Amino acid sequence: MARIVQKFGGTSVANLDRIRNVAKRVKAEVDRGNEVAVVVSAMSGVTNQLVDYVSQASPLHDTREYDAVVSSGEQVTAGLLALCLQELGVSARSWMGWQVPIRTDDAHGKARITGVEADEIAKRFKDGQVAVIAGFQGISPQGRITTLGRGGSDTTAVAIAAALGAERCDIFTDVDGVYTTDPRIVAKARKLDKITYEEMLEMASLGAKVLQTRSVELAMNMGVRVQVLSSFEDTPGTLVVDEDEIVEKQVVSGIAYSRDEAKITLMQVRDKPGVAADIFGPLAEASINVDMIVQNVSPDGGSTDLTFTVTRADLKRAVKLLEDRQAELGYRKLVHDAGVVKVSVIGVGMRSHAGVAQSMFRALAGKGINIQVISTSEIKISVLIDEQYTELALRALHTAYGLDAA
Repeated sequence: MARIVQKFGGTSVANLDRIRNVAKRVKAEVDRGNEVAVVVSAMSGVTNQLVDYVSQASPLHDTREYDAVVSSGEQVTAGLLALCLQELGVSARSWMGWQVPIRTDDAHGKARITGVEADEIAKRFKDGQVAVIAGFQGISPQGRITTLGRGGSDTTAVAIAAALGAERCDIFTDVDGVYTTDPRIVAKARKLDKITYEEMLEMASLGAKVLQTRSVELAMNMGVRVQVLSSFEDTPGTLVVDEDEIVEKQVVSGIAYSRDEAKITLMQVRDKPGVAADIFGPLAEASINVDMIVQNVSPDGGSTDLTFTVTRADLKRAVKLLEDRQAELGYRKLVHDAGVVKVSVIGVGMRSHAGVAQSMFRALAGKGINIQVISTSEIKISVLIDEQYTELALRALHTAYGLDAA
């Protein structure tokens, strides 16, 4: 007998027929003799509708009431799935976040989990009962309903798995696993059997939408084995595990890309101590996240060109903030470009292999693709390129690192 947590996202529970299909999957796990807890999202599109209702009712809304409204979508799904399981002869009950309880801080709309008290659920496992838990929600120290932010149901599932000491947390979604790159762009992309937490964390933060970043981080910290698999196909998925579980590590495991990038260049900035702090300090205060940074010093050493990236959504705000401070910052000209994409190669094998960056630069040069900005970490190399070369770059790199399916 194993203890399993299963999580089903919005597309998996989009309507009653799909909820019945989920109930059959859960029953199959129960029939294998396993103890099962299920975490569910709201039905596809419901959360967006609820958010829209809140905005219409009160544009400057009370975030506590926002959470009370938008958390109701998961409550509906949990109740419906419990009913469908009961119809199949499976003992089941629904649990809201506050009933478990899943304790969080009081940052409404983006709360973080501080603890899960799952003793009552574990006790009911002995009676063969399936726990159907509403994802995305918890309870604050003040006793108010909180929500965990977008993708929070993944985080709920991992936290429940950790609290129950589950053997595995299965995340069911509309894809059948984690691929070496986007299979919609690269036809030769392969599904990975296993990937490390660190690699998955990098891929999630760099645009791969398979898992939510916070859930991967929590799984890594708590040592929860996560499996990504399809709700619609009965095929093995991808296991996200500790590095020790992967015997033969690939130098590069995957290639991710993010279109959510915009480049800003400040030309002829005074090259003196404190200038970078003067530029990036106000951006941080405005909650504008800066990612890649490169600095070029002029031949006379008196000025420098400073290039960095922000998200496209933040571009207009960042440009206005910097233009308003031009006299104070002392740069000659500001140039910005939203037509860029960040492409990253990722792999824990990079730690012990030389020449990974050289292979990347050679492959891109061979296709005539100019690199605008470079950043690196221990297991990742990212470059900024012109957006029109995205597909060409992904295919070239996928081949260069030997990732193409046979």
